[in-house]
Amino acid sequence: MQDHPVLGQVALGYSPILDPQRAVSALRLTVFPARPDSAPAGTDLLQVIREVWPLQDEQGSPTARPSLSLNLASESLLHGVLQARPGPGLMLEVPAFMAGDLANADLLRGAQASGTVLVLKGRPITPLSAEVLACFGQCLVAPGEDRRDVMPQGPTAAAGRTVPSLQAGVTSSAEQEAAFKRGHTAFAGWPWGDALPAAGSRSALPTDVGTVMALLDGVDREDPVSKLEPVLRRDPTLAFRLMRYLNSPALGLPAEVTSFGHALTLLGYNRLKRWLALLLVSSAKGPNSKVLVYAAVRRGLLMEELGREQADSEMRGELFICGVFSLLNRLMQQPLSELLKSVPVPERVNQALRGDGGPYGPYLELVQAVELESLFDIREQTERLLLSPAVVSRAVFSALQSARELEH
Repeated sequence: MQDHPVLGQVALGYSPILDPQRAVSALRLTVFPARPDSAPAGTDLLQVIREVWPLQDEQGSPTARPSLSLNLASESLLHGVLQARPGPGLMLEVPAFMAGDLANADLLRGAQASGTVLVLKGRPITPLSAEVLACFGQCLVAPGEDRRDVMPQGPTAAAGRTVPSLQAGVTSSAEQEAAFKRGHTAFAGWPWGDALPAAGSRSALPTDVGTVMALLDGVDREDPVSKLEPVLRRDPTLAFRLMRYLNSPALGLPAEVTSFGHALTLLGYNRLKRWLALLLVSSAKGPNSKVLVYAAVRRGLLMEELGREQADSEMRGELFICGVFSLLNRLMQQPLSELLKSVPVPERVNQALRGDGGPYGPYLELVQAVELESLFDIREQTERLLLSPAVVSRAVFSALQSARELEH
């Protein structure tokens, strides 16, 4: 990624948008001014986004369904993005108070005409005209709001259209179910409100988890390939998934990986361990496993990116594992204290996962603040780690880009 000046002017948070099958259909990127006096330009922000986010397919056509929704926490920044007419492949949230301002009507029409999907956010104080309502392809409903109050239905409101509604602020499985029962087509939020596994609970682990744990243990002991490869051969599907990860553009290896032994030669034991960690969490099954794996991948990549300027390669690898394993208890439905008895991790990782701080604790707290889109906590943890806003923003964009390359 180029060294864009706008990176130092913004702070970023993100959360997933999930469909009725609880699969991640898009990412909601929240952009704050880094400081009260920051004035990031809309064109500069769009330049970075187009560089790291594929708004078009390989043939140069707009993606069939936008996979990125922008939530801009600055009226001037949103105004600048609307002026730039972002184009297709993107959803853009517009607060109701801006939609109700007649001075913005031409901007809304222009953005919609460029192919951007506009999302009406919040309940209008006064009814919007049918012409303005027609600019919006979706509405975003806050907890406690009724979608009909945000986007009225009927021929007099929006030419008879039924506009899909998105429920924001969903924090648990129960709220997920309630959102769909209310007729919403998607919801945004992490399931961090679900209770953690109780002490002593031992859910049955998927069969391939045992295989990955055996591989992790062998790699930790630096067993020879002759002992490790037979373990992986027990599960051809698992072997395929590992090769897929290792040959993704995100890893950037100079040659295609053709076998486990070849991977070990190219990567070495320490680097291979991180991809086995990713394979372990991706083996989880459960109603929220897709979004939890989605989060774990991004946590690992973001923690690694945050340590790029201050940590050596060994520490960056451990930061990656720390981020990925920070959700192991939710993924496996077992207490972390029990899981860590059978999964070998370095002591610095163990400290952070136990909640005892250590050198990696602040990095994990910063990543959690980014997920919660908490500007105050993002600033606090950024300063605690002696990082600049530009370094953190660059790390977020790089991690999101690498995660997409891994998954496609």
